[in-house]
Amino acid sequence: MPKAQLVELFAHGLGVIDDARLELGPGFNVITGETGAGKTLLLGALELCLGGESATSRYAARSDMRAAAVFVHDGDEMVLTREASSTGRLRSTLNGTPSSADALRALAADLVVIHGQHDSLALRNRGEILRIIDASGAISTRELDDVRSALRDAFELRDSLGGDEATREREVDFLEFQIGEIEGSTIVSADELTNVLDALSRLSALRDGQEALMAVIEQMDSERDDAVLTNFARAIAMIPNGPTYEGPRDALADALALAREALHELATLSDPEAFDPGVFRELDERVATLQHIARKYGGSLGDALDQLDEMRSRVALLRAASVRLATLDTEIGELETRERDLARKAKKEREFACVQLTDAVRRHLPRVALPNALLRFVVDGDDGSDAQILFTPNPGLPEGPLQSLASGGELSRVLLALSLETAHEDVVAVFDEIDAGVGGQVAQQIGQCLYEVGRRQQVLAVTHLASVAAKADHHFVIEKLTTHGVTSTTLRPVTGEHRVNEIARMLAGDHISAEAKALASQLLETSR
Repeated sequence: MPKAQLVELFAHGLGVIDDARLELGPGFNVITGETGAGKTLLLGALELCLGGESATSRYAARSDMRAAAVFVHDGDEMVLTREASSTGRLRSTLNGTPSSADALRALAADLVVIHGQHDSLALRNRGEILRIIDASGAISTRELDDVRSALRDAFELRDSLGGDEATREREVDFLEFQIGEIEGSTIVSADELTNVLDALSRLSALRDGQEALMAVIEQMDSERDDAVLTNFARAIAMIPNGPTYEGPRDALADALALAREALHELATLSDPEAFDPGVFRELDERVATLQHIARKYGGSLGDALDQLDEMRSRVALLRAASVRLATLDTEIGELETRERDLARKAKKEREFACVQLTDAVRRHLPRVALPNALLRFVVDGDDGSDAQILFTPNPGLPEGPLQSLASGGELSRVLLALSLETAHEDVVAVFDEIDAGVGGQVAQQIGQCLYEVGRRQQVLAVTHLASVAAKADHHFVIEKLTTHGVTSTTLRPVTGEHRVNEIARMLAGDHISAEAKALASQLLETSR
């Protein structure tokens, strides 16, 4: 029994779909209905549940739009939902818990492969093509991956030990220069810069105070002709003699005496020895040295001291790494040789698998209405990991990448042919109108191919062809109804006579004749 199954799909408020619920079974499931009834809308609802965004832009989605898909994978049930919020954004949930579209897309990669008219999740990237090639040839690159992982670790270790000898010596020389610069500054402590700045500030204040004090004394009383007290004394001497002027002259003389006494006190405060210009210069130079070290090594002396310890440890490590590096270089050489050998082996195995898979898929191309198409798997690169599928629809035309040259219908049918060889039970396969542009015997062949794929994995397909629908294990019909000017859709499973009528409608149109019903019954009988 397939490991992955889509057991239920629900859509509400998406285009013409009011409410639609699809309960799928194992094997080959098919959806039919008239054009415009909403078949592709159902797949759009599935696309939304898988984290897609384009369905809401392609189709009119109502403000109450909601889509849900229920999967069973290895016995565990998973519910993926998307619904419109009041702001128009889409909310995502996984098993009822808020999630994201990215999370749903990541999960979808392990649940579903969609083969659409214009896109294919299976072949969107070359990594998936490589996975198909490796799976078809039972190729394992685990040993190569392990060697490459060991090689990366060895390179990282060598880099951490300084790289090759020349690089290591250059790093040691630079580190020792930095160590010498920091050690040469003879930092006393992490707080030394703060302490020196404080001492410099105090000495600057003292210097500035002494200069101002001497300037005051010089200006007030000195040998200068413009000294204040000298001129004051001269002015007093100019006062006339006599009892009339005696009082004011004595008062001014007393003031002169008080001023000279005050200047004497100021003179006692001045100490030419209190400020040493040499000490000031030394402190100023020390501040410049410490600030340079702090700026260069982290922003503070504490950071510089921390870096000094780290650099000393790094130099010790690099000096001690010489012996280890000698053996490491040998290990790297051996790993590189082993990696080249395993890469060549993987490429040869992949090239052989490409030939085998190309031949196998080509045998199915006539069955899927591509009798003249040419297709081949190719790999390139040292290990053959650069994989792609080259395709041409007709002989004589240049080949190119499948996704570029194949039309929508051709791409879907190529993928069906590929599924016949590579189908696996881990995912659900979805085919959107894979039978576009074909009919008759070819349509029956495509239906048979889808049925065969359904034996190994669950298949869901949208079709317009009766001979394809008749091959399905489970048949669902979507119908569009217009009542009182309002259009809506219904979705129902059909079995027995109802299925005969639907197959007959697909054969003959709305007017179902007895002959159409008889042919429908014959198709259903011969499909098993």
